[in-house]
Amino acid sequence: MKRIFNLLLFMWSSIMSFAAPQSLSSPDGKLVVTIDDTNSLLTYSVTYDGKEMLRPSLLGLRTDMGDYTRDIKITGSKERSFSSIYSMKGTKVSSKCYEANVVEVEVTAEGVDRPMMVEMQVSNNNIAYRYHLKGAKTTSRDEPRRTTILEESSSFNFPSATTTFICPQIDGNHKGWMSTKPSYEEEYKADAPMTEKSKYGKGYTFPCLFHVGNDGWVLVSETGVGSNYCGGHLSDYDVTKGYTLSFPDATELHGLGSTTPAISLPGTTPWRTITVGSTLKPIVETTISYDVVDEMYPARDSYRPGRYTWSWLIWQDNSINYHDQVEFIDVASAMGFEYCLVDNFWDETIGRENIEKLSRYAQSKGVSLMLWYNSNGYANDAPQTPRNCMNTSIAREKEMAWLERIGIKGIKVDFFGGDKQETMQLYEDLLSDANRHGLQVIFHGCTLPRGWEKMYPNFVASEAVLASENVYFNEHHAKQEGFELTMHPFCRNTVASMDWGGTIMNRFMSKDNKSRHKRYTSDTFEMAAAIINQTSIQCICMQKSNLTELAQFEIDFLRSVPTTWDETLYIDGYPTKHAVLARRHGNNWYVAGLNGEDTPKALTLNLPMFAGKEITYYTDAAPKKGSTEPLTPVKKTIKVDKKGMAKVILQSLGGIIITDAL
Repeated sequence: MKRIFNLLLFMWSSIMSFAAPQSLSSPDGKLVVTIDDTNSLLTYSVTYDGKEMLRPSLLGLRTDMGDYTRDIKITGSKERSFSSIYSMKGTKVSSKCYEANVVEVEVTAEGVDRPMMVEMQVSNNNIAYRYHLKGAKTTSRDEPRRTTILEESSSFNFPSATTTFICPQIDGNHKGWMSTKPSYEEEYKADAPMTEKSKYGKGYTFPCLFHVGNDGWVLVSETGVGSNYCGGHLSDYDVTKGYTLSFPDATELHGLGSTTPAISLPGTTPWRTITVGSTLKPIVETTISYDVVDEMYPARDSYRPGRYTWSWLIWQDNSINYHDQVEFIDVASAMGFEYCLVDNFWDETIGRENIEKLSRYAQSKGVSLMLWYNSNGYANDAPQTPRNCMNTSIAREKEMAWLERIGIKGIKVDFFGGDKQETMQLYEDLLSDANRHGLQVIFHGCTLPRGWEKMYPNFVASEAVLASENVYFNEHHAKQEGFELTMHPFCRNTVASMDWGGTIMNRFMSKDNKSRHKRYTSDTFEMAAAIINQTSIQCICMQKSNLTELAQFEIDFLRSVPTTWDETLYIDGYPTKHAVLARRHGNNWYVAGLNGEDTPKALTLNLPMFAGKEITYYTDAAPKKGSTEPLTPVKKTIKVDKKGMAKVILQSLGGIIITDAL
């Protein structure tokens, strides 16, 4: 009956001509988008619960076959409802029922002989929109059947009281190392005014989080970007129109390739996504990145999630030798981890023949190897090898066939530097070819994934964040770890899987665990981060000495911590201050909390999944007054009352875990 009703609704709408402005509501009626063509400009505005979240913001494209940014008139509209149920692994949920109301608005532009259509999908708390350009109207060979998108006027115009949680975009030359920028590894600012200029004058990387005064929160991003388009980002703020979608800088990809995308006709652009809520709950729980995209190819294998050891994070390049890698394979085996990652220069320092031997040894211990690669040989100057193995289809086929033959189960490919369509093509080609050989893929030094976990089933995660290696590199970032890891659950990691690169169990950033600068977070913080940070293959950065240094309950927890989730819930938090999430794996819940600040926090948490139960509780012992010693991790139990309420203390840069699994 529902399908019949939807069909009738679609047919009824398709024969109606609507006068602007037109409004479309979410299924629950709270989120409303209004589309208008006043003053011959196409705009949309957004309210939630009657409160303004986006002022009139521009829509439109300027192409080499016509300008759809001015002299616009709405000429038709179709409305329909849409629903889909899908399942996937490797993200914050394992299944989803997506329901949305959809409007397709046809517009004409003066002097352009083909109309353009804007498709807007509005679900509860989410908006996704994209542009459709039509094909040739006749069989004439003179009509264009492709177009270059010269400019996209899509904008996001927030109320003036809005503050921002955003990360600056950088170009390919500005302080970029060996032509590997931009790689989404700059520093966020919290609660900054919109009028503050971006650090490098290039705008901001997706996703972008906005606090709309007392009215709520908005997260802006994009999804569905593969070889079909370039990656976008937001411009600096303009007081007249807000933030505008921008294309890549000419200096990206070592100056090679195009700054503008091209599509075949008929064709569509990727989706622009907007998540809206009166609280942070819809921001943390959104699945819009996956709701509106489709799988590009079937998975060749049933790819295995898990944990990995990684010598390079603390031991660095000198550890890429046969003996040290055996030691880290042994640690993975002792912990029951599925993988060990061998990092850069392995082809030179270990050699291919010994890598085959090392892979056989790992498999005998129940562990599979993953290998590091440089992305290509012409678009960056990074000296790390192997190079020239992943940048062409011929090289990839030869390399990946060898990897499959010797039992390698995954690759980590690094140093991409930019968002041009040519770079997006390389990502897609790598993933497609790797799937043919049963290889999972992690990207580093790279762009934000845009729906890729669903589009490419052998995709695991991308770095695209100022990650754990920086905790090792210098003390500033070690001190910032709490700030960073309480930012990402609300922004970077909520739209896509994130390879932070390591739950670090060393107390000091050195092989001997006594020298260099210290880690400032507690052990419980690091263990909780393994739950807060979402990726299906996650690094638990342990070395042999940790097996005897850590308390047995810490070892037991890290041995059993899941990396895939069936459900994710926001519990409490504020970006860069603290974060508390609940994730369900099968029948078991894990509630994890991080304190990003230097002062303890007393919280009362609403945990209905544990109502009336006494369950396992990992926390940090309160430090003695004036003590500078590391916080001591503690395992005990906590009583959750019949209403599901529990009182906890998050110590300074500490953490908590509450679970019914252990």
